[in-house]
Amino acid sequence: MFDFEEELSKLPDQPGVYIMHDESDAIIYIGKALSLRKRVRQYFQPSHDEGLKKRQMVQHIAAFEYIVTDSELEALVLECNLIKEHTPKYNTMLRDDKTYPYIRVTVGEAFPRVLFARERKKDKSRYFGPYTSAGAVKDTIELINRLCRLRTCSRVLPRDIGKDRACLNYHIHQCSAPCQGGIGQEDYRVRVERVLEFLGGNCRPVMADLQEKMQEASERMEFEKAMEYRDLLESVKQIAQKQKITHMDGEDKDIIALASDDTDAVVQVFFIRCGKLIGRDHFHVRVGTEEDTGDILTEFVKQFYSGTPFIPRQIVLQEKIRDIEVLEEWLSKKRGHRVAIHVPQKGMKEKLVELAARNAQLVLGQDKERIKREEGRTIGAVRELERLLGMAELNRMEAFDISNINGFETVGSMIVYEKGRPKRSDYRKFKLKTVSGPDDYASMREVLTRRFVHGLKERDELREKGTEDAFGSFTRFPDIIMMDGGRGQVNVCLKVLEELGLSIPVCGMVKDDFHRTRGLYFNNEEIPIDRHGEGFKLITRIQDEAHRFAIEYHRSLRSKEQVHSVLDDIAGIGPARRKALMRRYQSIDGIRAATVEDLAQTESMNRRAAEKVYEYLHKPD
Repeated sequence: MFDFEEELSKLPDQPGVYIMHDESDAIIYIGKALSLRKRVRQYFQPSHDEGLKKRQMVQHIAAFEYIVTDSELEALVLECNLIKEHTPKYNTMLRDDKTYPYIRVTVGEAFPRVLFARERKKDKSRYFGPYTSAGAVKDTIELINRLCRLRTCSRVLPRDIGKDRACLNYHIHQCSAPCQGGIGQEDYRVRVERVLEFLGGNCRPVMADLQEKMQEASERMEFEKAMEYRDLLESVKQIAQKQKITHMDGEDKDIIALASDDTDAVVQVFFIRCGKLIGRDHFHVRVGTEEDTGDILTEFVKQFYSGTPFIPRQIVLQEKIRDIEVLEEWLSKKRGHRVAIHVPQKGMKEKLVELAARNAQLVLGQDKERIKREEGRTIGAVRELERLLGMAELNRMEAFDISNINGFETVGSMIVYEKGRPKRSDYRKFKLKTVSGPDDYASMREVLTRRFVHGLKERDELREKGTEDAFGSFTRFPDIIMMDGGRGQVNVCLKVLEELGLSIPVCGMVKDDFHRTRGLYFNNEEIPIDRHGEGFKLITRIQDEAHRFAIEYHRSLRSKEQVHSVLDDIAGIGPARRKALMRRYQSIDGIRAATVEDLAQTESMNRRAAEKVYEYLHKPD
């Protein structure tokens, strides 16, 4: 039994993070404090009131723990990491988990490329962004390659110059073929410098160059080429217009404002880079009924900038927030340079904050109904199933399916739904090892046994390391197992769980003669289900997803079997030589028509390997 009085008396007067647990030991709230003793004791004082949400949270606290840190800044970092990992019920939570793309110029290469990137790495490349639209980034990269004819391949140059023939991009005039020596390194670098200037926001030299080329082509009566230059010029103008100047100081800053109602808030962020508005985005936040704007913005800033790879020099907010000094210190350390948080009272920045707030209010009004519908499809559907089965807290559901064709390459699939949504990172697939022939029950038994034995083994390994709170790929067990079938499949699963000493509810998804879901088999009885309810639709999605995942895996195995090359049967011809031969000769017939001398000249081949290929392909049937 947790003794609150005794534990409260032990709290140190030091910075740290406190973690609140409910009766089931689930983490329901995580917070940081400059003094753990003062902050945690406040929650249990009758005179203390932080609103309805915190009052409800306090009623559910069954125990608490804490982690002492050396400073409030360390506590802030730890709090952000723990909230992201555990997503406690009573914390203000950012609903979205978005990433923003970059344009990456590989200036560290002899012949640089312009690439799409999802993260900013510490390498020799130059990064531009982040941008809010992946589509706009891809369009810009395509335009750059059309303008400057840079390479897009992954060949190592100049090492591989002349080893392979030019690719399709060269033949359609979208690459200058440095792989064939079509352009020298110095001339290529000039083009790259133009790209860097263009991405830096200076479009005028490119536009002037295109205008001149268009005019020259027109005077030579090369009208098709003139039209091509005209189209490129229009594309550059469109991109230049998108880079709307909003502030002439040329700095990087984020403008943040929000709109909220009783339970939801939308935070709008304007991204300004080098003085140009490059995009905007909005984020849905789960809030309490009595949380004010400052509290919501504080939590948003901590969660958003703990996950984004780019932090601007200035963060402009709608309202003053808590812990500004600590947040500025934390953000400055993450960025590597000074970061300032401002609340403007007048001028351009204040107008931009007002604009962001109006946009947030508009999105909140538009998305309210959509969010409700989405929650009905997910959380609402799970609640329906809980009522139908007489259970509670069906957070994680796992479903299994078997796929084969007359017993050939039998495979199993495991899919996972959490809070009514697919969690694809936890999907797993199994290639059957012990079952031959079309025996679905035996196949399902093997899949379930392997899944839970692996999970128990991982748990033991983590316990030995003293990290039993961590989660491996199989250690997180489901709250319920959904079997694609009735009594037979359910009994197979229950038998496996009994043998392993596990107690997990098992529910069968029963289908009628037309292969349509008609009910659920649970606790030895079939329960009818409303075909028009969200719970029924969720069950159908789970069945279809488990079936799709198994079928796709089975199809991939069949494809690998069917594309087995005759070259695989020749001793000494591995993947590298097979790939080189097919790249040079395009087909088995082409290889068969070649002489030993020709084969020996192929990359990765030698005389002995060439003779083996020739002899194998010319042996009598």
